Amino acid sequence: MASANGRLSGKVAIITGASTGCGPVMARRFVQEGARVLLAARREELVLQAARDAGQGAVGMRADVTREEDVSAMVERAMKEFGQVDIMLNNAAAPGVDKYVWEQTLENWNATIAIDLTAAMLCTREVLKRSMLERRSGSIVNFSSTAGWSGIPRKTHYCSAKAALRAFTKTVALEVGPYGIRCNCLVPGGIDTELWRNYGKRMAGEQGIDYETWRTRSLQAVPLRTISQPEDIANLALFLASDESRTITGQSINCDAGGYMVG
Repeated sequence: MASANGRLSGKVAIITGASTGCGPVMARRFVQEGARVLLAARREELVLQAARDAGQGAVGMRADVTREEDVSAMVERAMKEFGQVDIMLNNAAAPGVDKYVWEQTLENWNATIAIDLTAAMLCTREVLKRSMLERRSGSIVNFSSTAGWSGIPRKTHYCSAKAALRAFTKTVALEVGPYGIRCNCLVPGGIDTELWRNYGKRMAGEQGIDYETWRTRSLQAVPLRTISQPEDIANLALFLASDESRTITGQSINCDAGGYMVG
């Protein structure tokens, strides 16, 4: 149930990559805090169900955010449904296929860059043009990864895209700041989702150990000895989207149990 006195009361958010993982969790959290939310993803049945689960004030639609026409239609839908866009969560991402750089294919590289970096540009561009610049208000949150700080073997495509998102965030923040608009980058480490568990099982298989051993070793490498839940990501996204962070912009903020410390 949406709250009339919530931290996002009266605000409208678009969340991409909203069919699985953190997307649906963020949508529910935002609705609880009073926002009206448009959920977008490529898998239509899943994103429509996620919108229903998020509650009253949430709508879902199919959109491939690597396609300009889909992004335009997504923002048009939000404007028709809600009349404005206050928050853009560029959450859509894909890991691509793991390949050493000497094995890398242009198809794998370009497809990963398209969804992990170019899509954030397209969505940011459209919400700025259609609503935020005119209203001189808004919060854009990009979603990077600590892989973009430290690198991961066989992920040149993914790590490059996620690192570039931080530079994109700073540049957008400089451009839109005079219009009262903020842009920040949320940088998760591992998140306890199906995607991360599947990756762990694959890594465990390659190392000849069982998944629980791999997981224990992975968590021993971080100071808090734990892994973020989708709710942890949603809480930080909520803070960055809300007016509580009104003087925070151009920042890349880690949420990774201390796994990568900046500074």
